[in-house]
Amino acid sequence: MQHRIAIPSRYRLDAQDSELYYIADWLPINEANSAFQSLREEITWEQGEVFIFGKHHLTPRLQSWHGEPDAVYAYSNKMLLPKPWTPSLLNLKRKLEDLGIFTNSVLANLYRDGNDKMGWHRDNEKELGPQPVIASLSFGGQRDFVLRHRLTKQRICIPLENGSLFVMAGQTQHFWEHCLPRRARCHHERINLTYRTIIMGNPEEFV
Repeated sequence: MQHRIAIPSRYRLDAQDSELYYIADWLPINEANSAFQSLREEITWEQGEVFIFGKHHLTPRLQSWHGEPDAVYAYSNKMLLPKPWTPSLLNLKRKLEDLGIFTNSVLANLYRDGNDKMGWHRDNEKELGPQPVIASLSFGGQRDFVLRHRLTKQRICIPLENGSLFVMAGQTQHFWEHCLPRRARCHHERINLTYRTIIMGNPEEFV
């Protein structure tokens, strides 16, 4: 599905080989705080495992995968079967649709403190399509989000604030990796929602 993102150009970041948008105050602070509490309670958070270099490792964060019944997601050698939408997840999904961002699934991450992290990776799984649109919502404690160009090694660091919206689209996943590094001085919980579209059927057809 081709997305026409209706975000004003003033929010677009100036970075080569990318289509990136950041709105720090996408949600008012009271609405963001309310969403954090609702998401914390509505979602059943689990600590998963990843299989790397022949070994199983616990993920350094809690997660939950939600979406349409057929939105099955495979990454890091594991298969995620979607749980039903919660009221808050569905409400935020509809808000994104006002910006022309239509999705059928969301990966929810709970970072319990600054020791929880996400390593370097790209959201380039075949079921996401050749130019995926990833809409990232942040609630709770502020954390740094770092992008790194695969060829030039240029880095961009964005402090993702409570109630913010960050969007990656176009060729971003081809040229940029991203991570959420450990921050020992951070003692606040953070919830991150990454809305995306899983292409139903045989993903080979879309590559």
